[in-house]
Amino acid sequence: MTDHAPITGQNRALVGIALSQLLVLTLWFSAAAVAPQLREQWGLSVGESSWLTLAVQIGFVLGAFAIAISGLADSVAARKLFTFAALVGAISNVAVIFVTGNTVELAYVLRFVTGVALAGAYPSGMKAMAGWFQKGRGMALGVLVGALAVGSAGPHLIRGVGLDWRGVLIGASVLAVAGGVLMISTVSDGPFEVASSPFSFQHIGAAVRNRGVRLSTYGYLGHMWELYAMWTWTAAFLAASAAERGDGDAWVPFATFAIIAIGGPASYVAGRMADRHGRTIIAGGAMAISGASAIATVLVFGRSPLLVVPLFLVWGATVVADSAQFSTMVTETAKEERRGTALTLQTALGFLLTLVTIRGVPVFAEAFGWQWAFPWLALGPILGILAMVRLRRSPEARLLAGGVG
Repeated sequence: MTDHAPITGQNRALVGIALSQLLVLTLWFSAAAVAPQLREQWGLSVGESSWLTLAVQIGFVLGAFAIAISGLADSVAARKLFTFAALVGAISNVAVIFVTGNTVELAYVLRFVTGVALAGAYPSGMKAMAGWFQKGRGMALGVLVGALAVGSAGPHLIRGVGLDWRGVLIGASVLAVAGGVLMISTVSDGPFEVASSPFSFQHIGAAVRNRGVRLSTYGYLGHMWELYAMWTWTAAFLAASAAERGDGDAWVPFATFAIIAIGGPASYVAGRMADRHGRTIIAGGAMAISGASAIATVLVFGRSPLLVVPLFLVWGATVVADSAQFSTMVTETAKEERRGTALTLQTALGFLLTLVTIRGVPVFAEAFGWQWAFPWLALGPILGILAMVRLRRSPEARLLAGGVG
């Protein structure tokens, strides 16, 4: 294998991996996008319906830890693990259509299994992309996280065109199967793919002791404190804001799709900027804007959509624009043979933290009203910025973005 991949091969891999990720990640919010219909169908409260997303997060966390501990992240080819996980996730997701009000606990179990499957797909997609890119890796992983954003927004678009909740779940599963098939049939191992290695507990210990990995992960945790709570509850906030104003809410699914999906191009742009100007600068700047946006939601609640939606578009762009850079920092500071384990551990810890904020937002909304549901999420970006300052001042900064930091 040559040291430098032909650009045509890189472009094919970039498109194939990103599109596969986009299609599979429609599974994540397929239930959240139709939560109002499921609440009515199954007689759930808002808090109970939050478990449709929380179960995915829990499954993802436990699945990611299991993959890291078992060594699958570094002993199985990334694209093979991705494809198997996509098929499992599609099956568990579509099975929710057979749940009734008397068996609603089964829906939580199935969503949990979907989360476990996504733990096999998302980090392995990042590892596959890192195997194709060394120079320009920030851009490449930015494209991948952009695909995550657009895929996560997809169910809201499917819902907006008029399909009922069953149609949304079926549609997401079909897209996930297509994503798995696309990955295994069109993508090959990249020239920078690390050879599979047997599992060793030393991989986990080495990842934890690595200061670059630790500080990157601290930044990622600040980012994740905000991201999934924002994505999960944006539609509810918009609907409540419209109701406060006395407006209809038919526009909410389309606005929610745009707000989440705008993270796609934003992640690409941030990746290009990070490769040139430094990962810590771009990640810290994105967190500063996203944290300020979370606080500013208080000011636009109950106002015209012409004020609410633009603010959320800014928030939607910046809340995820930094995500790929934390993953890229791990790939640049971790030893190559431990890259998959380090990525999976970082991801697992981040999604573990989302359990607090996804459940916390409706608690704040019930106690103080939806106007005050989001500002406390700014705590994460504040702490994430501090981690980026420390990383930029550390010797490990010379490993980032070719020495730019």
